[in-house]
Amino acid sequence: MRATMILLLAISLIAVPAMSQTTVQAAPRHDLPEIQAAGKLRHLGIPYANFVTGAGDGLDVDLVRLFCREIGVAYEYVETDWDRTYSDVTGLTFKRAGSEVTITGTTAVRGDMIAHGMTVLPWRQKLVNFAEPMFPTQIWLIAPATSRTAPITPTGTLAGDIAVTFKLINGVSVLAKPNTCLDPKLYDLAGRGAQVVNYEGSLNHMAPNLLGGMADLTILDVPDALVALRRWQGKIKILGPLSEPQFMAAAFPKDSPKLEAAFAEFMVRCRADGTYENLVRKYYPGVWAYFPDFFPKGGHAQ
Repeated sequence: MRATMILLLAISLIAVPAMSQTTVQAAPRHDLPEIQAAGKLRHLGIPYANFVTGAGDGLDVDLVRLFCREIGVAYEYVETDWDRTYSDVTGLTFKRAGSEVTITGTTAVRGDMIAHGMTVLPWRQKLVNFAEPMFPTQIWLIAPATSRTAPITPTGTLAGDIAVTFKLINGVSVLAKPNTCLDPKLYDLAGRGAQVVNYEGSLNHMAPNLLGGMADLTILDVPDALVALRRWQGKIKILGPLSEPQFMAAAFPKDSPKLEAAFAEFMVRCRADGTYENLVRKYYPGVWAYFPDFFPKGGHAQ
């Protein structure tokens, strides 16, 4: 538990430089009073792992549905994509160069909050406010089970494991997806010798495309890897970690503090009464083995 609190504190202390911006007209406000007056909350999501399954359920879908019931509004799912999801919730268009974000104009607001297993990254924090971490993650290197590349031998430290795992990508093709948490530039895959293959399709399809021969290896985050390990049982293997622990969280426009606060209170209750833990067990039953500090065994998820 202490390790979890240290990691959560580290997330809260990430320095977020001010973003460059041009003068633009502010998007219409859509905080809690406006949402309740409209009678519905628009949940922006992308079918991904088991957060949003695409079949009307998923960890984030179920949680947001319960939240809507609590604040007395109807639930509406609005599908988005990785390129526009932040614009859809903020009403702002932007350009990104590395960690720099420049506001370029305005666009229609299509949703009130984002929840689809989104990883907290510094450049994203310049555009939206993230709720408290809802799910732990990490970037893993994955190979087909038939690959000659063997999983690393643990070194005893995470830093050592990461260093050894990075050696496995030198000179081989690695599947990655730009502008997501699997962006190859976030982990300098090319700089470490990988032949990067930028994937243009859905994150859900990276594992099967790896098995189809699109690349020698792929990077996946923990939730997607857990789903892939169950779906393609015996066909893929984890080689080792390529990042420190990360966190996923729901995201809100920066001008929606009341909505953000209401969701925070809702999540506290869901953790306290076991609702959150039950949903995690439903959609990610194997995650306890990898993140025991975030999900204490025999107790409610923290």
